Amino acid sequence: MDAGGSVPGKVTSMRDAVAELVRDGDTVAIEGFTHLISFAAGHEIIRQRKRDLTLCRLTPDLIYDQMVAGGVARKLVFSWLGNPGVGGLNAIRRRVEAASVAATGGPALELEEYSHFGMVARYTAGAANLPFFPLRSYFATDLPTANPLIRPIRSPYGDETVYAVPPLRPDVTIVHAQRADAAGNTQVWGLLGCQKEAAFAADRVIVVVEELVAEEVVRADPNRTIIPGLIVDAVVVEPWGAHPSYVQGAYDRDNRFYLDWDPVSRDEEATQGWLRDWVYALDGRAAYAEKLGEARLNALRPSAAPSGVVDYGAYG
Repeated sequence: MDAGGSVPGKVTSMRDAVAELVRDGDTVAIEGFTHLISFAAGHEIIRQRKRDLTLCRLTPDLIYDQMVAGGVARKLVFSWLGNPGVGGLNAIRRRVEAASVAATGGPALELEEYSHFGMVARYTAGAANLPFFPLRSYFATDLPTANPLIRPIRSPYGDETVYAVPPLRPDVTIVHAQRADAAGNTQVWGLLGCQKEAAFAADRVIVVVEELVAEEVVRADPNRTIIPGLIVDAVVVEPWGAHPSYVQGAYDRDNRFYLDWDPVSRDEEATQGWLRDWVYALDGRAAYAEKLGEARLNALRPSAAPSGVVDYGAYG
């Protein structure tokens, strides 16, 4: 994908990346564990009114609540669900609880639940092209009863029984990162989730970054590269694209946003009003950041804490 003009490689706009690479009926993973959650991509998917998506994520938090409220999802594959530190996800609850589903007359949201490690194991199996992944979890839980895809298997090396989960191979994985080059070589520091595994498991990969850097910058610090450009289809430069989650070194978590979402999401009309004001009425992330305002954004900026310099050495 080429954005044209003077921008080389795989760099494109969020609008074009989602239009080309996210298709109705796809299985979509937006990963990032409390950190680096691509709200910008989720909002663009809502804005483009994608439909019948299977949404995968270890921790469906506010972004998937908003996407479900926006009508994009048919199914949720996950391992923990909630508004972290605040409470439940009310838009998702309305699509799951029988009374609410009956009142709206719409289809219920399908759920497929695992443990955190079960989801990581599924991505890992998908990335490694394995037929399943064995793990010791689930012996003290009722998840195998709730989810028949979690199955006991006998070890081929003895009499021991463990559980197995199937591979997860998203059609599209979307990750947020601090920086990438135009070829898609993507660097992350701070808290890591399973972005790498989810990206390698996917058929198509969109990387959203705070900053586009030269290839020389990436080559000078190669150990931070968690996703190589060879598996990346599109690079989107979107400052503040992870708000209200945080990006180590760029901005802090906006705790006020998580608190404010709870009362909004408890009412369907208020939820749809929020989507109209903050998603449908805006043409992208720059407009979203402008609507938040400089004072709020500046309050989230950290002071400097540079890392030490490493000498890799020149050889040959």
